Amino acid sequence: MDGTETGWGRSAEPAPRWRALLDRARLGGRAGEQPEADRRAEEPPPAREPLPRRGPGAGWSGRASAAVPPPVEPGYGTETGYRAEATYRVDPAYRMEPSYPPEPPYRSEPAYPPEPSYRAEPGYPPEPPVESRYALLDNGYRHEPPPPVESRYASLLDDGYRPGYAPPEPAYPQQPAYRPEPVYPPEPVRPAEPAYPAEPARRTEPAYPPAVTADRGYPPARIEPARIEWRPQAPQDEQERAAGVLRRDLGTPRVLAFANPKGGVHKTTATVLAAATVGSVRGRGVLAWDDNELRGTLGLRAGSARHARTIRHLISDLAHIEIREGAELLESLDDYLRHASDGSYDVLAGEESPRFAQRLDQFTVKRVLELLRRTHDVVCVDTGNNVESANWRTVMHAADQLVVTTVPREDAAFSADWMLDLLHEEGMGELADNAVTLISCPTPGRSQLQDDLERHFATRTRAVAVVPYDPALETGSSIEYHQLQPETRQAWLRAAAVMLEPFAR
Repeated sequence: MDGTETGWGRSAEPAPRWRALLDRARLGGRAGEQPEADRRAEEPPPAREPLPRRGPGAGWSGRASAAVPPPVEPGYGTETGYRAEATYRVDPAYRMEPSYPPEPPYRSEPAYPPEPSYRAEPGYPPEPPVESRYALLDNGYRHEPPPPVESRYASLLDDGYRPGYAPPEPAYPQQPAYRPEPVYPPEPVRPAEPAYPAEPARRTEPAYPPAVTADRGYPPARIEPARIEWRPQAPQDEQERAAGVLRRDLGTPRVLAFANPKGGVHKTTATVLAAATVGSVRGRGVLAWDDNELRGTLGLRAGSARHARTIRHLISDLAHIEIREGAELLESLDDYLRHASDGSYDVLAGEESPRFAQRLDQFTVKRVLELLRRTHDVVCVDTGNNVESANWRTVMHAADQLVVTTVPREDAAFSADWMLDLLHEEGMGELADNAVTLISCPTPGRSQLQDDLERHFATRTRAVAVVPYDPALETGSSIEYHQLQPETRQAWLRAAAVMLEPFAR
């Protein structure tokens, strides 16, 4: 826009006077422009008309006037006596850098007095004064070669380098002559220690004359009698000896029969603990068999009930198992056995039905014993109470060691004594004489009857072993060998060693 259009649909009007002032300030009073007074004389005076009203809205005109302020209508807001100065000129020195006065020269540093030189060591000439305290740190740089520095400190700082200058080597002082060590006076002689009286000679045994022949008339030589000292065996040594017996080779598989016609004399407990003791030492090859024809409880008190198979199931499949050998035989027989919690021994449980006793004839019991001998080294058999049964007599004939179990009671001791007499009558006197009597204490403490029973059965059997009372066995539940007290386990270790000692090699 050139200032003659308003954008409101009105006729062109002359530009306002502020526009001339703006042009003059922008153009800076260029030559060839018409003076403001002449321009104003040529312009006709503005007519004073009332403010025009805005017509009906015709929408946005669509013309943009960026950065141009809206024109001021003539006669509105103007003052009558306003006139612009005709002599307005732009300062030609506008926006020019001012001329600053020249800066005074910097003041040089004052000359500091020279620092006192270090005290030279003897033999070196004094150092010349240094002009500045920073002269030692400028690496010896000078516009002209400086004089040679004779001090050894300057040579250490600047490495002795000078362009075109080779400093002379310093004259080292002559080494002083070696000073000999002073001669010290000899040490005073210490007085000798007093001489102590000599110790009296020890009394020695009289020297006997050597033995000579009788024809010279000398007496015969003296002969001292031999002395034998008896030392009691320590408990630890006894336990080691018993364990060593159980580890030995037994030659052939051995059968241990635990018998007493009287019930409640710890036959089942003795069978389980004997197998557990031997198995804990040997590690394998030990089995406990419940051969009681009247519903024995060995299968309930020993071994893990991983299945319900008993001797009845083994006899039913005995013909198919006997024909196998080696590892195949062990694998087949393992399906009918139960195992202890620690795996030290196996268990062959008895049948709970009393009618099964009729099937345990002499021939069947021998076949079972022969099968167990092929797979185990020690077989502990819990016999029943019927001495007239075929299985009881068959086990007695096949047993290598008889263990007579009893408790400190008169009726139990009488039944055991009567059984020994019966074995003598049946032609098994040697088995009875080599038997081991096992006395189990059902209560704590020791009674007078126990001493009498030990003396009595010591005259009827080969040995007598006593095992103490243990609260873990009083409940009648499952027997766990590791739950017994240490005294009980030690007593059973000695008892098991007594049972197998005749067969250990």
